[in-house]
Amino acid sequence: MEGVVTAVSRSEVHEFSKPACVSVRLIAGLGVEGDAHCGSTVKHRSRVARDPSQPNLRQVHLIHSELHDELRLAGFEVAPGGMGENITTRGIDLLGLPTGAVLYLGSDAVVEVTGLRNPCAQIDRFQSGLLAAVLGRDHDGNLIRKAGVMGVVLVGGEVSAGDPIWVEFPSGEWSPLQVV
Repeated sequence: MEGVVTAVSRSEVHEFSKPACVSVRLIAGLGVEGDAHCGSTVKHRSRVARDPSQPNLRQVHLIHSELHDELRLAGFEVAPGGMGENITTRGIDLLGLPTGAVLYLGSDAVVEVTGLRNPCAQIDRFQSGLLAAVLGRDHDGNLIRKAGVMGVVLVGGEVSAGDPIWVEFPSGEWSPLQVV
């Protein structure tokens, strides 16, 4: 499976949206340099309040730009980084990846997918009704979370819009993504 990075974003402060930038530097074991969620232990404020020693399985947040397209058609105004993602992609079925899938970004960076982002009520403060728009149901009635995936940085490197993405699937039996 191949795709492309369409945008990269980061923010030094904990706020919902992240401004787009020319490039981001991923740091192995930590995340996006200069981003509020960079670190080996959890940085998401609610998780820090529960247990600040938890490993940070949410070092990098990726969203597929196809979701942005879908949301725009539904009347929402969403730009890259608008929903807090660090890397916006195109051409990769992020939600269909198994736990442990490895993404090769650009010439150097490598990210392992750890799970799904669980959208919270903050998303409706960004735009009313957006939470319902990023949740759905499959044919069996199971909840589908469409707000992207989370990962950890295995190998650092610079990532920019236009960089290619290659996916390596884990060997053996695949586990579907769960909320992290």
